[in-house]
Formats: sequence, C-alpha cells, structure tokens
Amino acid sequence: MTVPARQIRATFTADSITVYQAFPPEVAEAALAAGRFVPPFKRERMTWIKPSFRWMMYRCGWARKPGQERVLAVEITRAGFEWALAHACASGFDPRLHADRAVWRRQLRASPVRVQWDPERSLRLAPLPHRSLQVGLSGEAVHRYVDEWLVGLTDVTPVAWAIRDRLTAGDDAGAAALLPVERPYPLPPEVVDAGSD
Repeated sequence: MTVPARQIRATFTADSITVYQAFPPEVAEAALAAGRFVPPFKRERMTWIKPSFRWMMYRCGWARKPGQERVLAVEITRAGFEWALAHACASGFDPRLHADRAVWRRQLRASPVRVQWDPERSLRLAPLPHRSLQVGLSGEAVHRYVDEWLVGLTDVTPVAWAIRDRLTAGDDAGAAALLPVERPYPLPPEVVDAGSD
C-alpha cells in the first residue's frame, strides 16, 4: 500500500495521542518525577513535538546525541493536538497557502504553532519518500501543552537503546518488533490542510 506524501502516523487512543521529545537528563528527570513539565523545562522556548518515533530517533541519534539523551513519550489529548494544528502556520512559505511572503511572515509571527513536514525515516533511519510531521509550540501553545493537554509521561530511552542494540547486532526483525505501533491519524476536515509546506 502506498503511503501518502503527507500523513500523520502516531500511536493514539480515542482521546489521546503520543508524541515524542528528547531532552537533557536534568529536564527529563524533573518532568518524570513531577509527572508534568517543570523547570528546568523552559516554557519561553519553542518546544517541538513529533508523533513519529522513528523521526524522533533520527533527530536524537537513538538517544545518544548530547542534550537529547533522554526520550519521553508524551501522551496528550487529541483535542489539544488538533487545536495546535488548527492554529499552526507552516514553517516555510507555500504559495498555495499564502498570497505572498509578507502574508506568510505575518501569519508566522502571529501563530503560536509551527508545523513542518520532513522525510520520514526507515528503521535504519534512511529517508523515506513520504513525510513526517513536526509541531513547534510557543507562547500560548506551550502553556496549553504543559497545563491542559498533558495526560502522561513515559521514559522510552531504554526502548531506544534496545532497538539500537538489536540493529547493531544485525537483528532488524527484533528491532522492528520493539517499535511503537503507529497508524494513520484521522484528522478533522478543518485541520487537514494546516501546516502543508
């Protein structure tokens, strides 16, 4: 079956969706101890969430890159995720969505959410022909994320290491068996076009 060029694939339930973030140990440990994001997590900075586990692994190098040694699975409400998409601006100019670059820049400055589509990754982190969504939250969106949308936090760093170890040993099937199950995420019609690049 052919995968659409742009498709959100994620682990989700009727009410929540799991996204991933990688942090330095001190940020992850404080969040896990509190059960929510607390300092040294910085609300003032844009924070990027990723529904794709493999894209997160590409970004953090299987939790080996400095400053990204701990990977958290962040369960948030579907209502919150869809609010973010409905209030998003594409991180790059698209003449199909914006009359001109000035209009896009104004929207980018005003929007609390940025979205971009990057090549999805294979099990061995090679680029695939279809895209994976990243969502950048700032301002109001970060506060909603931390205070309203959060359902739960899980440290999936050991999973990342276990998959990498199996890949290093040449056990691709064993590595694949440890991946979270992700399926196409059904978007409401009003947010389907949000964030097209």
